[in-house]
Amino acid sequence: MTAKTHRELKIWQDSRILVKAIYIFTRHSLPPEEKYELGRQMRRAAVSVPSNIAEGYARETTKDYLHFLVMARGSLAELETQLLLCCDLDYATEEEVYLILEQITSIQRVINATRATLKRKLADA
Repeated sequence: MTAKTHRELKIWQDSRILVKAIYIFTRHSLPPEEKYELGRQMRRAAVSVPSNIAEGYARETTKDYLHFLVMARGSLAELETQLLLCCDLDYATEEEVYLILEQITSIQRVINATRATLKRKLADA
């Protein structure tokens, strides 16, 4: 069954959960001087994931959707880097960010699988 709207996509739903996790993390784990610098950057990267998935799914073509999935994947890589930097800077431990990193990895896998399926669909057309 094909989703009628982006709201039905599990990947979009999972990315919204990731956004909430990042907002909680940045609110509670970052020192005050980083809440408006690194924290803002992390929140923007997180928000862009479900936003790009939604926008791509709403576009008219599979090629457009593929493009926006790449953008979402890039935002996930950015967010992963920022979380690891939080560990490097002693704002958090790897144990504290582990679950968020697992969420990122899971969403990356689904994006990669979705892209592979869409590319096959384009090739068969």
